[in-house]
Order: sequence, then structure tokens, then C-alpha cells
Amino acid sequence: MYTKAGEISGYVESTYQGGSIIMKYDMNEYRDKLSSLNLVQENHIPYMTGWVKHYLALGNPDDAVFADILYREGREDWQIRQALDAVKIYRGLYPEDSATVKENSAEPLQIMRDSLKVRHYARSTEKTYLQWCSRYFAYCEQNDITANSDSAFKVFLSHLALKRRVSASTQNQAFNAILFLFRNVWSREPDNIDAVRARKPIRLPVVLTMEEVRQVLEKTKGLAGLIIRLIYSSGLRLSEALRLRVQDLNLENRSTTVRGGKGNKDRISILSLTIISDLQKQLEKSRKLFEDSVIPVSLPAALERKYPNAGQEWGWQYLFPAKNASLDTITGEIRRHHIHRTGIQRAMRKAVKEAGITRHAGVHTLRHCFATHLLMSGVDLCEIQELLGHKSLETTRVYLHVVKCFRSGVKSPLDLLEASTDM
Repeated sequence: MYTKAGEISGYVESTYQGGSIIMKYDMNEYRDKLSSLNLVQENHIPYMTGWVKHYLALGNPDDAVFADILYREGREDWQIRQALDAVKIYRGLYPEDSATVKENSAEPLQIMRDSLKVRHYARSTEKTYLQWCSRYFAYCEQNDITANSDSAFKVFLSHLALKRRVSASTQNQAFNAILFLFRNVWSREPDNIDAVRARKPIRLPVVLTMEEVRQVLEKTKGLAGLIIRLIYSSGLRLSEALRLRVQDLNLENRSTTVRGGKGNKDRISILSLTIISDLQKQLEKSRKLFEDSVIPVSLPAALERKYPNAGQEWGWQYLFPAKNASLDTITGEIRRHHIHRTGIQRAMRKAVKEAGITRHAGVHTLRHCFATHLLMSGVDLCEIQELLGHKSLETTRVYLHVVKCFRSGVKSPLDLLEASTDM
């Protein structure tokens, strides 16, 4: 007999705080269903099973309570999202065991918005998912289709591919948004979803030569020019550069810490010696703006709850703050944000045009140039992977193909033919 929540031979017994046993759950069966139905990646199954065990041992709390418990346990945002996804799948497979699943009379988009916030998704992801689901509901209404049916899911994605001719990445973005809708609003798994996944083509990134990069950098100036040089110096994404805070810079060691990059991962990257002086001047400008204002800087919601005064501390200020404060759409409070990306993108387009470069090159191209030029200079691929923050080395390997194009000594057979004719 159990006296507390525990596990024996793949079973979990869940207890309330008072200690009375609620139900025995077969985790082996849940694990087998995840595998046989291909609901998650095979290597994720042990983690998904572990989260469900934790959830059941707590007595089937609702999502907000479970997320709060995980947050107080010190879990990362991605772990909270994974745990809540595991619970949603479990509820869909065993609705009779899920005492917390209730009919919700709120609008689906509002439920979805709340679910995204509970899972600490980025604002950009929240906005994108809600836009796709709005388009999905509009399409279903126009075509008199029941939105929460499997057929509607497949028809809409086919419509995007065949009628709208969207790219594979766009179709997969819509897929993920609507799958989130099914799981977190309607608490069910659509059937045969793998059949509608688009296969993303493998494309080589556009990379400029070092001389072309030099020409582009010479055409930029001011704050935009500094940010563009910083991105090439450190291999940052534009969003990562704009979100840098004062405490993220280590000018003495010529390094910068990227917080909450893609996949919500932190990493450390390098800084060029040539921009240290300009960064120091930018820090002085940011300091003056900070001292002349009483408006706190914007912070992630969880961080603002944990450190309520952090927004008025120098270390938390943005390196590239906006001149004017604005309304935080999440909290409804007036906060100071970083500058907007559009000015930097505009400056990059202008510089590329003035440099006479005809290939399509944007701000993100500089990140590709950073990786390729380091590889050409002999830096190890694994080290470049860490600097870029890639989860998989396979993602970084694409730059090997680009380097081969730069270094290729293979001659065209036409050149060989012309050479033999001259002889």
C-alpha cells in the first residue's frame, strides 16, 4: 500500500495533498501509445512520460496551476511547454481519467491566447499562431466546414499548398498553429496528421564574400551601422542583437551573452575589437537616457514578477533602447523597449544596393557570412555551432557546402576543352 505518490512497474498512483489515493495509472500503456501513434519524436517519449507522471502525482491540477508549480520548481520555459503538451496529449488519449478537462464557453482564440501565455511562448509566436487560427476559422466559415474536424485541418493545409502556393515552411507554421489549437482548445489529436506535413526543401544560404561585406559595412553609419557590424562580429540574429541588455556585454573579455535565443537557449558569442569603442559610446548614450527617465525597461513577465525592481536597474537596460516609451500590450503598463527592427533592415537594404550587390542579402545574411568566413579561416565546425547556438551540428554543416563553392578548384569541362584547343 502506498503512503504517497509513487511508481511501481510502470504504474503511477496519484494522491491529493491529504494523502488519499485517487487512481492508478499505467504509464507503460501511455508510452506505447505515444510510440505507436507517432504523436511525438521517439527520443522525447521518456520526457513526455515523466511529465505526465509528475502531473498525475500532483493530483491532476489544471494547466495554470501545473505551470506555476513547474515555474516555482525552477523549470525552464521550454520544459513547461513540453510538460503541458504531454498532459494535453494524455488527456486526449484518456479523457475519462482527466478530471480537470471541462467544457469552456470562452472563445477558442481567447482560450488559445491564454494557453500560449501559460506556456511562456514568445510574443512573436503568440501573434503568428493567433493569426493562422483566425485565418483557419474564416476559411472554415466561408466553406461551411466544422473547424474542429480532422477533414477541415487537412483541407485547409491542402488549400494553402495548392491554391495559395505557400512555401513548405509557411505551411508547416500553419500546421503547428492549428495543431496547437486542436490540442489546447479542443483537447484532442487530429488523425493521420503526418499525411499533411510539407517537406521543407534544403537550400544553401546566400553568403557574401569578405570584400562584399566590407563594401556593405562602409555604406552603413550611425546606430544602424553599429548594429549591423555587431551582427557580423558575433553571428547574432537581428532580434538577439536588439534585445541585448547592458549586463550581457563583457567588453573586457570581448564577449556577449545572448539570452533566450531561438529555442529559448542562452549562449556566449565573441565581439570584434574594432567595435568595442563604439559599444562604449553607445553605453554612455543609453546611460544618459536611463538617468533622465523614471520609466522602467520592459522585462519578461516571469522576471518582472520575480524581480519587481529590476526594470529600474542599470544592468537590465537595453543596449539599444527606443527614445520614447510605449505601452506594453501584455501588461498594459508604460515601459521602455528596444528600437524597432525596421530601421536596421532598411539601412541594410540601402547599403546592399549602394554596394552594387545584386543577390538578395538581408541582415540575416551577415549571420551566414559570420559562420562561413570563420569556417574558411580554419575555425572548428563544432565551435561555430556553439557560437551560432545551433541545437544540431547538421544545421551548421550547411556552411561546409558554401565553403566548398568558395574554395572549389574544380574546373569546368568547357575550360578544359578550351585549354586543349589552345595547345
